Amino acid sequence: MSVTPEHAKAVLDKAACLYSREQVDSAIMELAVEITRDLSEENPLVLCVMTGALIPMGILLTHLRFPLQIDYIHATRYGHDTTGSELQWINKPHSSLDGRSVLIIDDILDEGFTLDAIVKECRRLGASKVSSAVLVEKRHDRNIGISADYVGLQVDDRYVFGYGMDYKGFWRNLPGIYAVNEE
Repeated sequence: MSVTPEHAKAVLDKAACLYSREQVDSAIMELAVEITRDLSEENPLVLCVMTGALIPMGILLTHLRFPLQIDYIHATRYGHDTTGSELQWINKPHSSLDGRSVLIIDDILDEGFTLDAIVKECRRLGASKVSSAVLVEKRHDRNIGISADYVGLQVDDRYVFGYGMDYKGFWRNLPGIYAVNEE
């Protein structure tokens, strides 16, 4: 079933705001401090996991005051669905990862399947070091055992959207993080 803009508006009207723009921006600033401390001397290749990490990465990059290069990857388990399925590789990095320090930036760490596959692919492509940063990490017991090196915010096990994360293709542009009302 295709979601209409009207349905997306109705979902937002009932959604709970978990984090305001100010709270998210503050978390991104803290990520920048940690990443700068750890990676500023490594000339990292920063990989944006499309499409969800586009907004948080764009904001984060403006706070990293050291030489780096960027590229993107597109791997998804969700598409426009609200539940994950098999990982689909849409685009792998164009840059060589051989011997590079790589920082993967993603929007959310849920069960960990996507991040795990991306980390393994970066290592297979020759990265000498692979780090990961996520804007949001879900708290639950379904994670496959992978964690991000840098985590901005934590949320309970609810479907969240905004700041790059979508609700069935909508609301990536929201200046806050919202949770779908489960009613």
